This record gives sequence, C-alpha cells and structure tokens, in this order.
Amino acid sequence: MLTPEKQLEIIKRGAVEVISEKELLNKLEKSVKGKKPLTIKAGFDPTAPDIHIGHTVLLEKMRQFQELGHEIIFLIGDFTGMIGDPTGRSETRKPLTREDAVKNAETYKKQVFKILDSEKTQVRFNSEWLFKMNVMDMVRLGSMQTVARMLEREDFKKRFENQQDISILEFYYPLFQGYDSVHLKSDVELGGTDQKFNILMGRTLQRKMGIEEQVVVLMPLLEGLDGVNKMSKSLGNYIGITESPKEMFGKIMSISDTLMRRYYELLSHISLEEFNLLKQGIEKGTMHPKKAKENLALEIVERYWGKDEALRAKEEFEHVFKDKGRPDEIPVFELRWEEAEMWIPKIMKISGLCSSTSEATRLIKQGGVMIDDKKCGDPDAKLKKGSYLFKAGKRKFLKIVAE
Repeated sequence: MLTPEKQLEIIKRGAVEVISEKELLNKLEKSVKGKKPLTIKAGFDPTAPDIHIGHTVLLEKMRQFQELGHEIIFLIGDFTGMIGDPTGRSETRKPLTREDAVKNAETYKKQVFKILDSEKTQVRFNSEWLFKMNVMDMVRLGSMQTVARMLEREDFKKRFENQQDISILEFYYPLFQGYDSVHLKSDVELGGTDQKFNILMGRTLQRKMGIEEQVVVLMPLLEGLDGVNKMSKSLGNYIGITESPKEMFGKIMSISDTLMRRYYELLSHISLEEFNLLKQGIEKGTMHPKKAKENLALEIVERYWGKDEALRAKEEFEHVFKDKGRPDEIPVFELRWEEAEMWIPKIMKISGLCSSTSEATRLIKQGGVMIDDKKCGDPDAKLKKGSYLFKAGKRKFLKIVAE
C-alpha cells in the first residue's frame, strides 16, 4: 500500500474540494498503520438507462481508490430515485417508478464495470434499509435537521422566495442520502460539486448518531464538447459510453486543446507523473496537441470497446478527415414517410442522427448538416419521399431511404 501522503496526492487529482484534507490524511494513516482499507461510498440515482463520460468522473475517482486498496461501495439509489433529487431543480422533480428504477439500475451495473473491478466492488441498493424504516424511524430522522437549515440550500431558498412548491418529501431526500452514510459507516463519500449539501448531510447525521464523520471529496461537473456547458444529452454535447467506437473517437478529437487537458486529468488512467510530463511537452512544443488528443481518444475508446476497435476508429477518422473521404461503410436507415413532405429535423430525430428536433435545428443553423453533399441551411425545410445521404456534424453519415 502506498504511503498516506502519496495516496492523498492521487486522490486530490482533479478534485474541486476535500472536506477536509487533514481528516482524510488521518484516516489514510490509520488505514496504512492498521492495514485496514477505508470504506468509500458514491451514490447514483438510476434516473436514466445510459450514462455518458461525464458520469464517469466519479467512477474514475472510485477506481483510483480501488487501486489504492480501499473498499468501494457503488450505491444505487433505487429508493431515493423514486423520490427525485431536488438538486438544481426549480420545481418538484417527477419521481421514478419502482419498475424504472430497477430497470435502469441493471443497465448501470453493466456499464460501470467497464471502469470498476466487479470482483472488488460492492453494489448496494438503499432500498435495503430505507424500505425497512417505520414511522418512528422517519420521525427521528426528520428531527435531526431544521427547516431553517434546509432553506440555506440555494435551490430550496430560491423556490421558497419565489413562492414555488417544495414538498416535505424533498426535504427528506438529503436526510435519506445522509442516512445511507450512517448505515454503511462510510469513511469517504464522493460526489459532484452539485451534491455538496446532500453529502455534508451525511457528516451531520453520522456525528449526531455517534459515528466518525466521513470525508467529502467533491469532483467537478465535466464540461461537454462545447467546453462551456455541463455534459448533457439534452444539450447534445455528450459522449455516450455506448456510442460506436468511431463516433466516440471523432467526438474526442473535436474537443479544444484546453478541454483535452481537463479530460486527461479527470478521465485518463495515465499517472500523475505522466500527466505532468504531457502538459510540459505541450507547453514546450515537444508534444503536439493533436497527437495527445489522439492518444486520449484511443485510450477512452479502448476502455469501452477494446484495442482493435479503437485502432479501427482511428483509421476511419484519418480516412474521413485527413483524406477528406467518406466512411467505408455508411449505415442505412429505412424511414417510413408519414406525409408527402417531412420536416428535416423530424427526419434526423427519427433516424437517430440527433436526439431531438431542437438539437437537429441547432445543428442546421450552425451549418453542420449536409444532404447529398449540399449544405442544409434552412431548419424549416422539408423533404419529399425519397433516398438521401445525410452528414450531421463532422462525423455522422447516414443513408436514409424510404420504406
């Protein structure tokens, strides 16, 4: 096991805040001295069936803890997911059904083990203990925090000031998440910066229930391909971990040099020493940013698809972009023409070229859509029934034919 100081250096990589470093170092010293691993917890509400690489920032930090010899608990909030996390919401979040929570959780489990070691990871569901709470348990839990303290939370505060509804159940969400830490006796909890209030609640409840307080490690919310907004499917600036190798490779190659360094810091498995050498090489001109970006794309695609697929994606990228060619194989989508003329953004959504008509409209306005080698500049345009070759962005080609 590495020294406590070296472990702390690795853990701090990419972290926004550690509450507190002194406490974490003390826990690591006890861990090394007693040869007893720390219990590391990170919770995920199964609100959607698929995850993108923005979600994997926490998973990569969990992997680092795992490689340092600590015990990892991947906590699926199937119970809390049915309430709905109010974090960052301007209105009450629609809760998940039990069926959706269970279905999404199964997909999560398959995807996370592309990063974590399945044999060394505990997968827990907070319904195990939260479903067993009786009325008096709920009363005692509610008595451990005040309404005034809850209203210090920014999103609750804004909704209260704007006279918008806040359900009592939403007040219970951070209490339930905090109780997870009590039940699991976690030494460290990981989360995004937007989860700070909820995770600190775990420290509060642990202290009030006579358990040593967990350390909080907060990770940043990864920017999407635009380098500005948080990675999000709704904004179309995401890289899904189930996307095709060539799509994933091409998206990584499209990011800015500045964003590339951030992705290296948060997503790459290279060591701190290698990362520092990489930055120095780029600054001194001994490492070309394009080569560094290519290495990052190869690493990430290989993680999810294997080395052979990563190399094929690289070759495809070079053929399409360096040689200005088309892909060797262009997929075909058979579209049922619902009307004499169909709206182009609708065609793009149905065929899967874009996740929504708004994303398609935005791409057309940006000049990123070609139809039969001609730029489509009108987001209101329609097409008659027929066959067309679409190019969306710099990477997506699709032959759409009438069914």
